[in-house]
Amino acid sequence: MTNSSTTVRIRSPLLRGAAALAVLATLAGCAGTTATESKNSDDRYVEGDGSATAFAAEEREAAPEVGGTTLDGQQARLTDYEGDVLVLNFWASWCPPCRAEMPVLEEVYSERRDAGVAFLGINIKDDKTAAQAFERKQDVSYPSIHDQPGRIAMAFRDTVPPQAIPTTLVIDRRGRIAARVIGATDYNQLSGLVETVLGEGGGEDGGT
Repeated sequence: MTNSSTTVRIRSPLLRGAAALAVLATLAGCAGTTATESKNSDDRYVEGDGSATAFAAEEREAAPEVGGTTLDGQQARLTDYEGDVLVLNFWASWCPPCRAEMPVLEEVYSERRDAGVAFLGINIKDDKTAAQAFERKQDVSYPSIHDQPGRIAMAFRDTVPPQAIPTTLVIDRRGRIAARVIGATDYNQLSGLVETVLGEGGGEDGGT
């Protein structure tokens, strides 16, 4: 009995020590992974708070004349959409809020496209294959220009910080920036902005 009791007393501290080391190693591994992922995300984008800004007609600036090759190999330019209300969305497949808002964009597009509303994505800082797979998985039905260097985002730097994604812009029929959302948008917010611009006429003052 003495030998058995002694053996238990000797093993218990050893087992407790080993278990403690295992827990500490696991926690250290998780902390290291989280820090790395946060650093990578911070290097690539700055997440907005989803706040919207609507610009009065007399305050609107013309959108830059930019264009490029879409993820499906077609050519697209912003000037192709003059006469329509255009929703321009900056996104990347690795950006969590971009993934979260994509169904909202698709829903608003499907509801408004027959009313003269067009959507165009700007896929930035992204691997083309990953972006194409993302579009297929999300069933995105409107085109996106692949802008890996972020050239188009830089062209809009006076309106939106280049690393602020997702960002959504509503461009009026005359090619002017009418509204912006820095951060993920939601259905009510985006629908309201689009409907306001859609309800404007095509006159010089941008009103009805």
